Amino acid sequence: MTVAKSLRTHVPPAPLSLSTSSPWRTQKIQIPWSSLVMMVMKKKTCMPFLRKLIALVLVLAVIEKHEVGARFVVEKSSIAVLSPLNLRSRRDGAIGNFGIPDYGGFMVGSVLYPEKGSNGCEAFEGDKPFKSKFPRPTVLLVDRGECYFALKVWNGQQAGAAAVLVADSVDEPLITMDSPEESADSDGYIEKIGIPSALIERSFGESLKQYLKKGEDVVIRLDWRESVPHPDERVEYEFWTNSNDECGIRCDEQMNFVKSFKGHAQILEKGGYTQFTPHYITWYCPQAFILSSQCKSQCINQGRYCAPDPELDFGVGYQGKDVVFENLRQLCVHRVAKESKRSWVWWDYVTDFHIRCSMKEKKYSKECAENVMKSLDLPIENIRKCIGDPLADVVNEVLKTEQELQVGRGSRGDVTILPTLVINNIQYRGKLERTAVLKAICAGFKETTEPAICLSGDIETNECAGNNGGCWQDVNSNVTACKDTFRGRVCECPMVKGVQYRGDGYISCEAFGPARCSINNGGCWSESKNGLTFSACLESELSGCNCPQGFHGDGLKCEDINECKEHLACQCDGCSCKNSWGGYECKCKGDLLYIKEQDACIERSGSRFGWFLTFVVIAAVVAAGIAGYIFYKYRLRSYMDSEIMAIMSQYMPLDNHQNNQVQTHEAEPLRRGSV
Repeated sequence: MTVAKSLRTHVPPAPLSLSTSSPWRTQKIQIPWSSLVMMVMKKKTCMPFLRKLIALVLVLAVIEKHEVGARFVVEKSSIAVLSPLNLRSRRDGAIGNFGIPDYGGFMVGSVLYPEKGSNGCEAFEGDKPFKSKFPRPTVLLVDRGECYFALKVWNGQQAGAAAVLVADSVDEPLITMDSPEESADSDGYIEKIGIPSALIERSFGESLKQYLKKGEDVVIRLDWRESVPHPDERVEYEFWTNSNDECGIRCDEQMNFVKSFKGHAQILEKGGYTQFTPHYITWYCPQAFILSSQCKSQCINQGRYCAPDPELDFGVGYQGKDVVFENLRQLCVHRVAKESKRSWVWWDYVTDFHIRCSMKEKKYSKECAENVMKSLDLPIENIRKCIGDPLADVVNEVLKTEQELQVGRGSRGDVTILPTLVINNIQYRGKLERTAVLKAICAGFKETTEPAICLSGDIETNECAGNNGGCWQDVNSNVTACKDTFRGRVCECPMVKGVQYRGDGYISCEAFGPARCSINNGGCWSESKNGLTFSACLESELSGCNCPQGFHGDGLKCEDINECKEHLACQCDGCSCKNSWGGYECKCKGDLLYIKEQDACIERSGSRFGWFLTFVVIAAVVAAGIAGYIFYKYRLRSYMDSEIMAIMSQYMPLDNHQNNQVQTHEAEPLRRGSV
């Protein structure tokens, strides 16, 4: 791998004389910086030990002004031996730069030293042979040498160990176990390491082995509770990153972290629990090389601020100065946003820029960046003013500050590797992973002062905001299967307005149930034309889409059937067919009438005769009704009255006769008198 590709290249003006450690031994090398600069500029392949040197001990060019050497701080955890009694002691362990240290916590376990494969370079035989059968977990002890540190820890994890200690093979100060550079050996397992590890001194390792060989139960406590200091009620942390997305594993690692941690970071920042600051590494081009093509392509402000060429080819694609310029823009986004008390917008900008303005998609540009700023309502003019003129032969105050901050101060060492996370001025070790980093930040609070996010899992992580979390989404109705949880997003088909969706949640979700047509027409085809609306969603069906009559298709797309052209209608003699959207119209020649059910034409006169006959029948019925009414009213009623009178006369004959006589005799004089 070339020097530029490692993203760890900084060029101090004085000769280098520092120690560097490989997995096998320690060497001290002195190299004139002019030679190193030439090697970097010409992109020559370095010797293995020099490559390791540059990866571990590159420092800023601004050291010239501070007149200090490179300083590297090894972050440590406490290791206490609890038993046997005569071995009780407290030692330090150098936290590995991979895996997940238990920041803020501790682990008590029994030490195990393997009889075979003590260097841990080969997979251990058996199904998790070191998985503890006792209440205490197993802490595997292995020897340094023969392979990468990370591979030893990976093999230990696969064998069931809860943590791994690597005993140094020489007597020397502790160093940080780093993950290997990009290689086929490291592909696959680095990101899968989820247990803590530490390098211990050779003498400590030998003591543990002696008691283990005697059959003693060696119990230790790995303690990370004091690995992160907590000076006050606010945690201050910084993230050294880079806008380049073509530098391989390192770039992928830092962008994946930004995307996944964004939700946590913004909640902590908005609540005032943390103060976050982004940083970017640059170096300067020595005066003798300012006019070279290498410096011109990799630097801005006349060689003052440089970054590696992304493609390692100065004549192809993007250049190092493009990276420096975008790094500067991202710094100014944070500065300007912080002035308006919206500092957390940096996370949105960086995430959106990576998605929308990817270097790999040839969209890495100023125009694209400013479009992202507009979408986030950032003041573009203020950011432009902060950036200044990258072509001017002047000092850029923003980048100058970055170079000064890169030099280690206090308990923090120099920043030489991207990405690097610093929490309360202590460099974070371990896997750059969302939950692990959150736990480390929470360890920076004093006990009982932790915010709710550190004590409760009920929090949204905002993973659905970027690319919908990779889950299914119906863009038409804005229905999504992505759901945020504390442990990450889950893809589950939702229930919306009483409508249940079902499917795998990643590729497909389908509305199910009788109410499904109320939301985006159940995902089925629907169209309106000429005042008519047809739909492939039927509420009588619980699922699926079926094109209605007059259309054909899969239900997601339906097309009109031309019944006339396909000879599906109007097949009778003398019929003419005219197609319409969703139907058809048939006409018969002359005065004939078309009957659709029989697909036939009939005489219209026959139809008139039928109506006339119907009229005659109805008229006859009406006449019969009227005649019956008259018969009832006059004939039948008169007959019934006479019958009633006859019956009454049978029961009252004398009264009626006497009355008739009296009336007759009394009436006669009157009639005479009147004559």
